[in-house]
Amino acid sequence: MKAKILSLLKKYHPEYVSGEEISRVLGVSRTAVWKHIQKLRETGYRIEAHSKVGYRLLEAPDKLYEHEFTALLKTGLIGKEIVYRETVSSTNELAKELAHQGAIEGTVVIAEEQTDGRGRRGRIWYSPTGQGLWFSVILRPPIAPVDIPKLTLVWAVAAAKTLREWSGLPAGIKWPNDILIDNRKVAGILTEMNAEPDKVNYLVIGIGVNVNLDPGDVSADLAGIVTSVAEQKGGPVVRAELLAALLNNLDSLYQDFLAGGFSSILTAWKGMSVTLNRWVRIDSLNNIDEGIAFDIDDEGALLLMKKDGSMKRILCGDVTLD
Repeated sequence: MKAKILSLLKKYHPEYVSGEEISRVLGVSRTAVWKHIQKLRETGYRIEAHSKVGYRLLEAPDKLYEHEFTALLKTGLIGKEIVYRETVSSTNELAKELAHQGAIEGTVVIAEEQTDGRGRRGRIWYSPTGQGLWFSVILRPPIAPVDIPKLTLVWAVAAAKTLREWSGLPAGIKWPNDILIDNRKVAGILTEMNAEPDKVNYLVIGIGVNVNLDPGDVSADLAGIVTSVAEQKGGPVVRAELLAALLNNLDSLYQDFLAGGFSSILTAWKGMSVTLNRWVRIDSLNNIDEGIAFDIDDEGALLLMKKDGSMKRILCGDVTLD
């Protein structure tokens, strides 16, 4: 109901909308409308009220409350259940706990801040309060564990596609799942799985997007390596709108994947790649390879042409672009 009231207030903004109109459209009493307005005020919304003209939204907090973005969702699965926290150690950790407890597929865990956010190989992911999108999605795909790397590529396509469409920025994908703008990292994806040899029990896919990240807050070792959507656009971004757009694309591409449409997603990945046809250095745990990244195969592995002319198939690793 709060989401519906907010939708009406935003629709009429900057004009007033009467309590009678809200009551009529939503099919609730004017007393119920007043109570929901009070609850919205308690969470940081500045709403002006006049007895003869109604209510007017003056200011909304920059928060990822469920009622801030659910009206914008067009999803069939992802986002049917939203878990919101001001602060967590890690959205992936909380999502894994919830998945173990039986949380439904499509549950989204969102936090304003992560105190122990992690990227691949246990690296720290800087997740300051209110400056990004830090969230995880619980999936229970009916696929074999060997096919999980494909979903990582699906998520990367969704993230890059959203940034391109929503912000107009030339986001590209560095294999397998880093999103770059101007050769600097704007988003990353961490996939964690609970599975048996032939069955995926659940999958948690975490996404971190630097949205309104303050460059002055970034540590010296990250300066020049990371960027944000706001920095690239030249101004602050409404995080809730970007989150809704991202969830919509994630849901659409996940449904395509389950319906057997991975080949088209793979084509899209290649079209947005900043890795292919470049000399790269790949650190795969205790092994380092160099060569031309000339393609990825149908399972998402990177195909490397080495200096001696031999070809190597890389399943995982950190890529450094020449």
